[in-house]
Amino acid sequence: MKKWLIPLILIGILIFWSVGINNKAVTLDENVGESWANVESSYQRRNDLIGNLVKTVQGAADFEKSTLTAVIEARAKATSVNIDPTNITPEKLAEFNKVQGGLSGALKSLLVTVERYPELKANQNFIELQSQLEGTENRIDVARTRFNEAVKPYNSYIRTFPNSLIANIAGFDKKAYFESEDGAEKPVDVEFDFN
Repeated sequence: MKKWLIPLILIGILIFWSVGINNKAVTLDENVGESWANVESSYQRRNDLIGNLVKTVQGAADFEKSTLTAVIEARAKATSVNIDPTNITPEKLAEFNKVQGGLSGALKSLLVTVERYPELKANQNFIELQSQLEGTENRIDVARTRFNEAVKPYNSYIRTFPNSLIANIAGFDKKAYFESEDGAEKPVDVEFDFN
């Protein structure tokens, strides 16, 4: 009986150790999922505000339709790309980032074009929406940063030895980091046209 006791104790320790690694990986994975949901929530807030902004602009000015159309189409594309937080790959994140970048560019064009309409710039609804959009862009940046902060401990935990043995068996995969758009490292040209 005693010769079976030591192997049983070792098997019990191995099982408890494996369960502990798995449970911690699940907790870290949930943190990544929650952080991604916060990123998506911030983008959803921006999409909702853009709808209100477009309606305000349409109602307040005889506006250039091509700019509004570009914003509306970019918003539609941005809302069509979704990522499952359990399977965040670099490719899916790059696609998501690309359509969100297109929306950001269209929105910048809209705000630049608005400068030609003094009656719109003075509209209280537009001023409030513009302020909310600025705040939302800041929220998006914070949410993306927190997402990356949640991904790092998860990736580190499942990739270090001996945790990687259990993580591979349990099916935990490395998550992608949120990265900047291509060309974001270049400085932005700002021109003031006072004519």
